[in-house]
Amino acid sequence: MALSLFERLGGFAPVSRIVLNFYYKVEESENLAKYFEDVEMGRLIDHQTKFMASLMGGPASYDDATLQRIHEPLRITEEAFEEMASVLQEALEDFDCTPEDVASVLQEFRRRRRMVVHP
Repeated sequence: MALSLFERLGGFAPVSRIVLNFYYKVEESENLAKYFEDVEMGRLIDHQTKFMASLMGGPASYDDATLQRIHEPLRITEEAFEEMASVLQEALEDFDCTPEDVASVLQEFRRRRRMVVHP
């Protein structure tokens, strides 16, 4: 049986580094940073690491109803969602993920679009 990306990366610690890199890039974006102005980043990074691990075939999982409930009040636009996808791609590429792995994670990320986008 083939190892998941989560397993090949080495577990939660490397995934957490990818997530930290991702949020560093998000904070650099005028369009995206506003969504995180009043957010306790340490807590968010912990949750996002678990979410990202689940996208990579790891043990954590998030149900669609929870994703929708958390994101609905944020009024995230299609444009912001796509910029987040681009930033995620960059963060994964910074950690030398293969093009196939990047495509797989982005597919899982985009599969959740309707739970996240609420303009």
